[in-house]
Amino acid sequence: MRDALHFMTCGSVDDGKSTLIGRLLFESKQVYADHLAALARDSPRYGTQGDALDLALLVDGLQAEREQSITIDVAYRFFATPQRRFVVADTPGHEQYTRNMATGASTSDLAVLVVNASKGLQIQTHRHARIAAMLGIRHLVMAVNKMDLVGWDEAVFRQIVEQFRPLVSDLGFDSFQPIPVSALQGDHVTATSSAARWYAGPNLLQWLESVEVSRRGSELNFVMPVQWVNRHEGFRGYCGRVASGEAKVGDRIRIMPDGIESRIRSIVAWKQERPRVFC
Repeated sequence: MRDALHFMTCGSVDDGKSTLIGRLLFESKQVYADHLAALARDSPRYGTQGDALDLALLVDGLQAEREQSITIDVAYRFFATPQRRFVVADTPGHEQYTRNMATGASTSDLAVLVVNASKGLQIQTHRHARIAAMLGIRHLVMAVNKMDLVGWDEAVFRQIVEQFRPLVSDLGFDSFQPIPVSALQGDHVTATSSAARWYAGPNLLQWLESVEVSRRGSELNFVMPVQWVNRHEGFRGYCGRVASGEAKVGDRIRIMPDGIESRIRSIVAWKQERPRVFC
């Protein structure tokens, strides 16, 4: 089995990010019977699919999220296949929750950028791609979702991909894989579908199972964009994701933009002391 893959879904609001993760969980048999029973009970009340199961509710757990049919907080879910284990972060698409999206990006090695085929590229699409790159994500999947709403028109898919490709080059992603999907119907999410006979590439799960996550950043100087300054009872710690290089307890570091130098006294990750961290 390959190493665990930490990835995130991102993109503009209502492009189907939560439904896509819900579909991955459902199709990979990672939903317990009691959760399915709760989903069947809650879908008519909170869902957007009438009496049918609304798979987005498997991820949107806050009451406000369910009542408004939006994602506010970052939701982490674990699932596994015989080929790989996954930790996925579902991040919000609304502009006012962009900081929460950055939090999800800080723990991810790959981003699944979800685009609504009927709406095309949005401001948040570009913004989320840039934030993902800034926080060290080197692998990008573009899931062009809701292809069923445009009749699985290949021209629509190609246009969205080609409009976005220059940004991929500018941001320097190591890999870029566009995939046409319908999270609602399940097409090309975990299995190949006949809905798009013109598409000969992998489905989303196949790509996630097989992608090699590069670690070349470990050869560069240590860089960690600071997301949060933790102040507690005389303690001050800088929180963030390592974008490149490595650092050890005792190393001297420079804090930008002021250029203040300091020394690492301790490193904490997942509530445990570590002797070093690396990209």
